[in-house]
Amino acid sequence: MSMKKTLVLFLVIIFVLLLSACAPGPNRLEKTPNVEGKVAGFWFGVWHGLVAPITFIVSLFSDKVSLYEVHNSGGWYNFGFVLGAGLFLSGGILGRKKKK
Repeated sequence: MSMKKTLVLFLVIIFVLLLSACAPGPNRLEKTPNVEGKVAGFWFGVWHGLVAPITFIVSLFSDKVSLYEVHNSGGWYNFGFVLGAGLFLSGGILGRKKKK
């Protein structure tokens, strides 16, 4: 293996390790009810994903608004959140392409 390929491989490995170090930890409040005794599920995830851009802006100015519900049902809430955020962004990478 040439020196250039070795250097590129080394830099890619370092980059991947740095990115993996930025991954969030587990949500310890997952599947635990909030003060009202409720756990957010799939449909709340869809709704929270849809309103995420607006919620993000509001959360910058208020400590009482959060972007993500930590008292959630787990994977289904996360799936709904991503789906809702994708719907807001016109389908994301799966969205319809405009005709030229």
